[in-house]
Parts: sequence; structure tokens; C-alpha cells
Amino acid sequence: MHEKEPIQLDDRITLIDGFDMDIPNRTGTYVIAEEELTLVETGPSPSLKYIKKGLETLGFTLDDVKYVIVTHIHLDHAGGAGLLLQECPNAKVVVHPRGERHLIDPSKLAAGARAIYGDSFSEIYDPIIPISADRLLVKTEGDTLEIGPDCTLKFYNTPGHSKHHFSVYDPVSNGMFTGDTAGVRYEQLIQEGIDLYLPTTSPNHFNPKDMEESIGRFREMNIDRVYFGHFGMTEQPDGALQQVLEWLDIFVEEGEQVMAEGIGYDELASRMLAKVKSHLRTKGIPDEHEIYIILNLDMQISALGIVDYFQKMKQ
Repeated sequence: MHEKEPIQLDDRITLIDGFDMDIPNRTGTYVIAEEELTLVETGPSPSLKYIKKGLETLGFTLDDVKYVIVTHIHLDHAGGAGLLLQECPNAKVVVHPRGERHLIDPSKLAAGARAIYGDSFSEIYDPIIPISADRLLVKTEGDTLEIGPDCTLKFYNTPGHSKHHFSVYDPVSNGMFTGDTAGVRYEQLIQEGIDLYLPTTSPNHFNPKDMEESIGRFREMNIDRVYFGHFGMTEQPDGALQQVLEWLDIFVEEGEQVMAEGIGYDELASRMLAKVKSHLRTKGIPDEHEIYIILNLDMQISALGIVDYFQKMKQ
């Protein structure tokens, strides 16, 4: 088990690294220390040992947890929710209305992920535990959740990455928990002074127009922070969101080209990766940098989503 202290973002919000796929700085759980202790994202079930250790380090017990918010129900964000809830007797899981049935019966969700991850699925995601309906709290556009006398969270429907996605506005920090809608923040590079933010366009709900509109909403709100599902927080939201939009255009354009040529998603993935590599070379990042372990996987999954989108457009 990895040893890592929770990352204190301010006096109320902490980030616990969940070591998704055993990789640091990949997924995490945000802890909002208000009167009603609130977690944002669980990650997959293998991340739970890190969440529990992190909460203990922060001086909290599992009994203290009142709300577990999942921005969407993809397994790398919410796969561990059922297992966590078994140990948090006072907690409810907050979910988008389109995600509720998948938490009650996660079999379809698991089958979709198994198709992508194959033999490594069990190691990455098991176990996936159903959640009873009475422990779910559904929130949608404009809904709120008071978690402290001075903190009422607000929910915004933000499709693009998935249709069952909301983002969560925290008024105290003027920040937005964006899940996957606003892309991925590559902490490994940011630690080296290279800002890299890429869209995540995985199947099977990816829609570039919806993603642009959702990101546009974030920008119009003049937020001070973006809390990313992958991974960490930025206090320069304008630059980060602009970069995601620029890469979105590049990736979709590559997708159009690949579809026109009638070749597969693997070729699209390698072209997308080549674009990112070329960009990072100009920043002094060598081709053998460890970031490419993650980037290679991300481009594979994102290429699948882009091809899926164009195939649906044809139908």
C-alpha cells in the first residue's frame, strides 16, 4: 500500500489520493470538512483503503461521513461507492438522476467496463456493490445541498463526458468540482512546471458540443478554482479550460480524419498521442517520460469515445 499524506488544499478541503490502477495522482477523493462531512468521488473499490486511511489521518471516522457525492457513475469515480457505504452507516450517496439506476444495479456498468478493460477488470474495479434506493439522494440542475451553516452546494447538469454527469459548486471557495467534464489535469507534469490539461472523451456518451457548452458555463461563472476528478485543483481555471477546449478541437478533427479514411480507433489513439508528444517535446518532456504510461491509456479510451460519437452521428 502506498504511503501518502492527504493533500490540504485549504482549511476545509483536502484531497486523498486513491491510487487508481496503482498509479499516484490519478484519481482522488475530496473531503469537505463542513458540519456535514462530505466526500466528492470515491474512485473504484481498491481505492477505499486509501480513503479510510486518509480520513483517519484527518481525524475523522467513517461514522462522521454524511454525504458521498459522485459527479458521474463511471467506475473510476463511483465504483467504490457501494462498498464504502457499507462502512459509513450515516451516509447517503448523491447522484445524478440518470445515474441512480446504475448504482442500484451496477451490472450493465460493470459489463461495459469489462468490455474495455478485459482481464485486468477485476483487479482494477472489483468488488462493485449495489446501493439500495433509500440510501441515494438524487440531485439535478439547480438543486442544492446544505452541508454547513455557511455552505450550500449547488448542482449543475454538465454533459459532454457523460449524460449522467453533474458538477458541484462550492460557494465558500468559489470552486467547481467538475468530475470529467472539464478534462484531466496531469499533476505529474504540473509538478515539473508543465501545465497539461486534456479533454477526456471516453465512450459512450461523449458529445463535443455538450462538452463545449458545459465548459462555457464554468467560464461564465468566473469561478476561482476547478477541482478535477483527475487529479487535483487549479486556481487558474481560465487557462486550464481554454487548453481543454483547444485540445478538444484537435482530437475531434483527428477523429473526423480517421473516420473519413475508414481506419480504426487504434490509429486515432496513436495520432492523438503523437500530437500530445509533439507538444510536450517543445516543453522539454522526453518521449520516455513516465507520463506516457497514463497518456497512452487515456488516448486509447478517448479515441474509443470519439469513434463511437462519429459512428452514432452516421446512424
